[in-house]
Amino acid sequence: MKIDLGDLNAFVAVARAKGFRDGARASGGSASGLSEAVRRLETQLGVRLLNRQLGVRLLNRTTRSVVLTEAGASLLARLGPALTEVETALDVVNGFRDRPAGTLRLNVPVSAARLVLPSIVPRFLAAYPGIRLEVIAEESFVDVLAAGCDAGIRYDERLEQDMIAVPIGPRVQRFATAASPAYLDRHGRPQHPRDLLGHACLRGRFASGAMPPWEFERGGEVVRVDPTGPLLVTLGGAADLAVDAAIAGTGIVSLFEDWLRPYFESGALEPVLESWWQSFPGPFLYYPGRRLVSAPLRAFIDFIKVSADHA
Repeated sequence: MKIDLGDLNAFVAVARAKGFRDGARASGGSASGLSEAVRRLETQLGVRLLNRQLGVRLLNRTTRSVVLTEAGASLLARLGPALTEVETALDVVNGFRDRPAGTLRLNVPVSAARLVLPSIVPRFLAAYPGIRLEVIAEESFVDVLAAGCDAGIRYDERLEQDMIAVPIGPRVQRFATAASPAYLDRHGRPQHPRDLLGHACLRGRFASGAMPPWEFERGGEVVRVDPTGPLLVTLGGAADLAVDAAIAGTGIVSLFEDWLRPYFESGALEPVLESWWQSFPGPFLYYPGRRLVSAPLRAFIDFIKVSADHA
């Protein structure tokens, strides 16, 4: 069976984007062209019965969405890493160029897209004009190869063992708690983490449904609390809503110190329990150690290492 590589790429683009229009935007093609390519692939992967070709359905299409069938999900799981390897192999030619070129895809948490990459990305793209950077920001931990990415950014506790990790961004960060001065004037200023149990707290949970406790540390004493409050948001994407609510006086928010610092400086928020804020190691750029490193990724790794040396 001879399958066109372009048809396979079309299927992967649509499957990852969960739609023909979004797949066309991501791949630079047209929605109609992707639809025809997927239809052709389904026919080629089908079976012949009574002299009639029966296609195998890879995608269930409705007017509003595109959903992988079981066959489509199985194909994507095997095909994504394979196509990434093909792209990497072809990218070896980049080593003979004066400047590396191509696409670099990163999977990162929203916090890294907001707090780590802004100080790196503009300078990197200025240094390597032939590289196109694609950043996918999400909180769920994914297989970067299966997701079609070259590398990702995660914190140490969420790294897989077979990954190579390179420090990126600040090496020490802290979680901070804060509220508006008006809220604290009305309800009092907590003196101990357990005092938060009597306050309106604006909580966050991961897309998986897990809701981490608020953790504090001082003088070797670690305190974990599960306060309640009027607002629960998805960590990352909806964190700004919790910040806005805190500024409006709704309650106390807990988030990265760097995320809240502009509001401390403006006076919109006031630090709460600052002597108890817990520090933790900064994030890492990670990538699989079992595959070739593409020229754009190698350039990015070298760039952040040099940036760290001059920090």
